[in-house]
Amino acid sequence: MNDDTSLRADAQRNRERIVIAAEEVFLERGAHVNLDEVAKRAGVGVATLYRRFPTREELLAATYSARFVTFAEVSRSRDADLDPLSALRLYLEELVQYSNVYRGLAASLGTVLQVGTPGCIATSEEGTRLLQRAQKAGVIRSDINFNDVVCVAIAVSLATEKHDTPTARITHLVGVFIDGMAL
Repeated sequence: MNDDTSLRADAQRNRERIVIAAEEVFLERGAHVNLDEVAKRAGVGVATLYRRFPTREELLAATYSARFVTFAEVSRSRDADLDPLSALRLYLEELVQYSNVYRGLAASLGTVLQVGTPGCIATSEEGTRLLQRAQKAGVIRSDINFNDVVCVAIAVSLATEKHDTPTARITHLVGVFIDGMAL
């Protein structure tokens, strides 16, 4: 991951332009768009894009970081209002909804969450915290780990990303998986 604080002013501006352009292009065309199009929209060369973001997943993580920070904060803020199983269920439903913002992100979600942006870290830490909370409460199997939760999110995302009305389907499929992980 690139450390934003160590970049020169012009490099920081290029980075910001790339992230803004990527957000626009990913929303319009999906996560698997040719990155040359992102560079063109940002007004930078492809080499500049790859110097800042060596992989597609790093660029996706950068565009998603603020969303993921907010997602984790909202999840944590309702901690007192939900029992451990309900909190984990809602986290998983919302993680799927977040990953469906860009068509095609679901297939890369596991890798994106490992990039190390503040949002990826916050989302992973919150999911791990909720999982451990549910396990300590004795409502989720002890052999489940956060990577299992991410696999479930990927599977449900892939199954619903092209669905016209995905919310009900997401809720149903997450319920099926949560029931399978529950004690």
